[in-house]
Amino acid sequence: MSLSITHLGSGSRGNATLLESDGAKVLIDQGFSGRELEKRLARIDLHPSDIDAMLISHHHGDHGGGAGIVHRRWGVPIHCNLRTAGELGLDLVNDVELFESLQMLEFADDLSILPVPVPHGGADNVGFIASSRGERAAVVTDLGEWTDELLSHLRGCKHISIESNHDVLRLERGPYSSSLKNRIRGPGGHLSNDQTGLLLAEVVSDKTESIVLCHLSSENNKPHLAESTVLYHIDEVFEGDIAISLQNGPEFTHWLGQAEKELNALI
Repeated sequence: MSLSITHLGSGSRGNATLLESDGAKVLIDQGFSGRELEKRLARIDLHPSDIDAMLISHHHGDHGGGAGIVHRRWGVPIHCNLRTAGELGLDLVNDVELFESLQMLEFADDLSILPVPVPHGGADNVGFIASSRGERAAVVTDLGEWTDELLSHLRGCKHISIESNHDVLRLERGPYSSSLKNRIRGPGGHLSNDQTGLLLAEVVSDKTESIVLCHLSSENNKPHLAESTVLYHIDEVFEGDIAISLQNGPEFTHWLGQAEKELNALI
């Protein structure tokens, strides 16, 4: 079985993405309650006790706030960096396995994951590059800008899940305070649809089979705006599947080596 990527939900009310190979099931982020995670996994015939590990990108509640309960209730190991562990109040001896950025993490013969630093205000945030049988997939959210290092790791990935947080005009005309708007669109904030398109234009190639746009703002974005804006920047080079991960997942699964996603029945 090739590596599968399933977004259990993405947005300000919680994020979690399941990476599954023959040898391991790894959750990228866990921003849901234990009960909510259990319900979402049940839609794809899994249970939290089936998960082999959780990797937490950073400490913000919508990404790491539910990790502790899953560890305590079902014994799923938590992997994160030192600052994230401290901010989440995790016991460094009993609760967590620490990693450094750019430290390759091996979970099975057919699944290794590399944490790559990405800029995000007030957090030591990382994105993740998963490798399975010579093919790679990326999951990167919560960044206000990108680095050459990140681009180098994204190039050649068959699958890329990346945030496309806001439409610039909707943010500007929306109800948020000026200070919050400046934080969102600043270098430590979140990528706009245009920024995501420009980033992807730097890395997409004929090897890119699928893209998932994540972490859309419910207030300052719409799925059709995110998709059309990103495609404007990459349409001439990208021929794969593009999808939107919304808050109420899981809605679909992508498989490395298979461009078309498979829909998941919501129950």
